[in-house]
Amino acid sequence: MKKATFIILGLAAAFCFGFLVKPPMAAGPAVSGSNTKMEAMKLGVFSVSLSVKDLQASKAFYENLGFRQFGGSMEQNYLIMKNEKTLIGLFQGMFEGNILTFNPGWDENAAELDSFEDIRSIQKQLKSKSIPLLSEADESSSGPASLMLRDPDGNLILLDQHR
Repeated sequence: MKKATFIILGLAAAFCFGFLVKPPMAAGPAVSGSNTKMEAMKLGVFSVSLSVKDLQASKAFYENLGFRQFGGSMEQNYLIMKNEKTLIGLFQGMFEGNILTFNPGWDENAAELDSFEDIRSIQKQLKSKSIPLLSEADESSSGPASLMLRDPDGNLILLDQHR
């Protein structure tokens, strides 16, 4: 019995260890199936926007995880919570479901970046890959704009440029 327990524990430890250790990266550029170089889109700072039932309870919960209020207000029914570089938006009664959010032009402190990829450029790249958009930025405009899309599992993704 002890031998079987040690074997199971050893396998479990090896399995867990495999997730902790990053395998060595292959040399050379990232390529798609057609052997072309893949350029990474610069989507901006990432946050998750959570639809919450009780803003005060959610605020208290995330404060217990080390987050602090960074923006928003209880009166406006939303808070932006921050823990180091991690941002979580808590929104009560504003939308259903949760949203993955990217903000081109901002860093994690909502400070404007000197250089960033404009949302209209990102939109053109998405369209060139035949990715369907739920809403689009006006390509003839400049400055603030947004677009929305869904991932294959139906998760809503918002790109929201504020400048």
